[in-house]
Amino acid sequence: MNKGKIYVVGLGPGSYEHMSHRAKKAIEDSQVIVGYKTYIDLIKDLLHEKEVIDSGMRKEVERCNITLDEALKGKNVSIISSGDAGIYGMAGIMLEVVNEKDEDIEVEVVPGITASNAAASTLGAPIMHDSAVISLSDLLTDWELIKKRIECASMGDFVISLYNPKSKGRIHQIEEAREIMLKYKSPDTPVGIVRNAKREEEEVFITDLEHMLSYPIDMLTVVIIGNQKTYVKNGKMITPRGYVL
Repeated sequence: MNKGKIYVVGLGPGSYEHMSHRAKKAIEDSQVIVGYKTYIDLIKDLLHEKEVIDSGMRKEVERCNITLDEALKGKNVSIISSGDAGIYGMAGIMLEVVNEKDEDIEVEVVPGITASNAAASTLGAPIMHDSAVISLSDLLTDWELIKKRIECASMGDFVISLYNPKSKGRIHQIEEAREIMLKYKSPDTPVGIVRNAKREEEEVFITDLEHMLSYPIDMLTVVIIGNQKTYVKNGKMITPRGYVL
């Protein structure tokens, strides 16, 4: 039996207009679509005559095993992520599962617009210079290590994008992160807060490091903290690269 192919597809922020042509083509060329139910719902109009396998949160390894099993039956399978599949998405897990089972099967990672890029474009140009992307979720990474990364990025004056900044059961991490950043960044450092970036429900706030916790922040939010050169003008957050104007 011929083996199929696995596509690990980044859907981008959620709207079709921000999804790549390659992502749409991969889904079109697949007989089976595997994903977290919320992300499946984002592309339901593309799934006519497709076999759809969805599951809930924290079932990432299970979804990858199902994807591999279906591909070994000779089917082309797309396993989907929001944003970019290689940034806190399914690409790494899928490749690890294939390697763990020592299967010789083609895996193509299809890139998508990640949340920090989507949020940055809404804010203006806050990530024009060196930056760090840090998730505040301590589900898979020890919180002490996350704090060390925040400290190092702040010490190096990186622009910092925070993913998974706050949930109903995890509220102190964003507070601790802010305290660490205040050791190295000025209280008036510009901060952009974007919820549901590039979706219909998008909410945008531009504030500063001192006052950032006064704004709504949850798991659908990306928080971008500028460096010492970042400024705000005409409602846009800008981090200059250093070009002579």
